[in-house]
Amino acid sequence: MTRWLASVLRSFGPALAGLLWALKTQRNLQVHAIATVLVGGLGLWLQLEAWEWCVVLLAVGLVWATELLNTAIEVLADRVSKEREEPIRLAKDAAAAAVLVAALAALGVGLVVFVPKLWRLI
Repeated sequence: MTRWLASVLRSFGPALAGLLWALKTQRNLQVHAIATVLVGGLGLWLQLEAWEWCVVLLAVGLVWATELLNTAIEVLADRVSKEREEPIRLAKDAAAAAVLVAALAALGVGLVVFVPKLWRLI
């Protein structure tokens, strides 16, 4: 049992290494990190309900996940070819669009959750 658990815990190493690499090298992920801290602070200040935290955390997680997948696709595409090739451009554009869709959905969640609470403070 302990061998199995140690193996499972070791499997997190590459994921954490990838996350740290992306945070160090990817400007857009750094922007998402700043936004995450701001949203978290605002949520604490406004004392979000548990269900509101769930929705906000899912939205934030969706944006992070799509940004990381976009980064992975870009790295692989650049490895395949540095030339301007239409299929590679389309793959990169579609991956970037996925991040945009996730970010817009997260913005919508933020408006629904935070605006009414902020409005009551005015």
